[in-house]
Amino acid sequence: MSPAVIESRGADSAPLGSPGLLRGNSPSERGSSWRTLAVVSAALVLAACASPPPGAAPSQAAAAVPPMPEAASGFTARAGWHARRQAVAAANPLASDAGIAILRAGGSAIDAAIAVQMVLGLVEPQSSGIGGGAFLMHWDGRRVQAFDGRETAPAAADERLFLGADGKPMPFQQAVFGGRSVGVPGALAMLQAAHRQHGRLPWAQLFEPALRLAEQGFEVSPRLHTLLQSDAHLRRDAAAKNFFYSADGQPHPVGHKLRNPALAAVMRAVAKDGSPAFYRGAIAQDLVERVRTHPQTPGRMSVDDLSRYQPREREPLCTDWGARWRVCGMPPPSSGHLTVMQILGMLEHRPAQPLVAGLPDADWLHDYLEASRLAYADRAQFIADPDFAAAPGGDWRSLLAPAYLQQRAALIGARSLGVATPGSPAPQRVSWGHSAEQPASGTSHISIVDARGNAVSLTTTIEAAFGSRILADGGTGLAGGYLLNNQLTDFSLAPADAQGRPKANRVEPGKRPRSSMSPTLVFDRNDGRLAMTLGSPGGAAIIHFTAKTLIGTLQWGLSPQDAIALPNFANFNGPSLLEKGRFDARTVEALKARGHTVNEVDLTSGIQALQRDARGWRGGADPRREGVVAVD
Repeated sequence: MSPAVIESRGADSAPLGSPGLLRGNSPSERGSSWRTLAVVSAALVLAACASPPPGAAPSQAAAAVPPMPEAASGFTARAGWHARRQAVAAANPLASDAGIAILRAGGSAIDAAIAVQMVLGLVEPQSSGIGGGAFLMHWDGRRVQAFDGRETAPAAADERLFLGADGKPMPFQQAVFGGRSVGVPGALAMLQAAHRQHGRLPWAQLFEPALRLAEQGFEVSPRLHTLLQSDAHLRRDAAAKNFFYSADGQPHPVGHKLRNPALAAVMRAVAKDGSPAFYRGAIAQDLVERVRTHPQTPGRMSVDDLSRYQPREREPLCTDWGARWRVCGMPPPSSGHLTVMQILGMLEHRPAQPLVAGLPDADWLHDYLEASRLAYADRAQFIADPDFAAAPGGDWRSLLAPAYLQQRAALIGARSLGVATPGSPAPQRVSWGHSAEQPASGTSHISIVDARGNAVSLTTTIEAAFGSRILADGGTGLAGGYLLNNQLTDFSLAPADAQGRPKANRVEPGKRPRSSMSPTLVFDRNDGRLAMTLGSPGGAAIIHFTAKTLIGTLQWGLSPQDAIALPNFANFNGPSLLEKGRFDARTVEALKARGHTVNEVDLTSGIQALQRDARGWRGGADPRREGVVAVD
């Protein structure tokens, strides 16, 4: 069976039951106002950890702890959802409602994903939008496709883009804010390319839910209010300050009706003339002007960079896992699938450990965290844009070869490795330098299945929370607009390591920065049918959030909602991170006794997952954010 094509021998397109909104999922049943949400409980949880020094050597363990890209805003328990025919899992109820409305109107999973993305860019602008990029996995009942809408570096960018006059990398926070960090956005071009193949409704119709909300207004949610309040940099952009904050400098309160006429005008142009309206003409000229004339850190983007942008359709990576499952995800420039499957593959060579009192115990956590350490060492060494960096041995699957993973798993002992070194999956023609972990990805995830058997897993991003903190109005002169990404800081800020070896993920003209986004589709090898669609935001920790959910559902037998709600844990080849307040002291001390440096921090995932069962689809949305699953 080809890695890119899975023949369906099941009945994915057969109706799974009669339509009808299940109890507890209508907008009125969820509550008409954000003011009633319990998510505004407790004080705001701690903000992101301090940034590591750019270019730090891998032996400095602290350099491998990227801060979380978005602050925590509470934890609201959810019971999960069930759909008989179709479902939309997204990070905001307004977005989920838009997606299910498109499906009910006869739209496809791709149609619904586009409508959801347009609403998300409006109502949670800190995470995604038309100023950013995305990776999309699609299943049409016959084959898996991988669509790459990752941003690219401008043609005038080079490996010295983030170096100061002294030749040293500029501080990360300085690199993020302003025009220098903005990559050529790819989300709109990629979504229209996918729509050409799999759309059923007219392109313009998919913008209608977002246009209504932009013009009539939407209520500021608790999470948006929290992030506006905690962000110290967005007010530096005059347009953003005037739009998101009141005259006294305070963020608009929860429930405030916010209208965005500038974004509405931009979306109307794109709805009418397609994505070229964004990449050419007045909208493109406005974007470039804001990038190039930024007062602190001007960028190098040109109108030609925008007009030349092309999304890519890449061969998906599909990997057998255990006796039953086949897991499909994005190839590079995403590191998601390769790193997730390295971790899962190494764990297959370790003793199985059941949950203890509903939680993973210290023995299992030790094995997982050490496998992660080894996988992230390889990730930092090898993975980058495949147009610029060759795969080990010419094939990315060399990183997942069973013999190689068995060899790596054998390095996991009773005590922590501390800092792992990269392996040798295959002979390399180039000796790459090590890339230190950096903060990344203010991001959102969408999982959709439609009644015809199509499915989408879409992870979409503007990089950090609120991106580069540049609000563009498309040249309309109206209030509001869309935020530009800071995706170029996903490149290694230093082009070479301390030994002078070039880094695979250094800045180069036209290159796509390495990503952790992990949109995932899972298939049952027994019958070929789709079993799950899932993914998460969370920067470099996306990989861990996705792996945890796969293990929780497909190994431990939990529902998607219960697997998502499990405590988060992560290791980036440095200290071991445990979700703050979710593990008992005995577990923490047991890991320390094995040599782990343990940090308890907020690990703000945003997992959206749908899993097939005998009656249809079970859905889960992350209690750490505001997502819901809309179902039929």
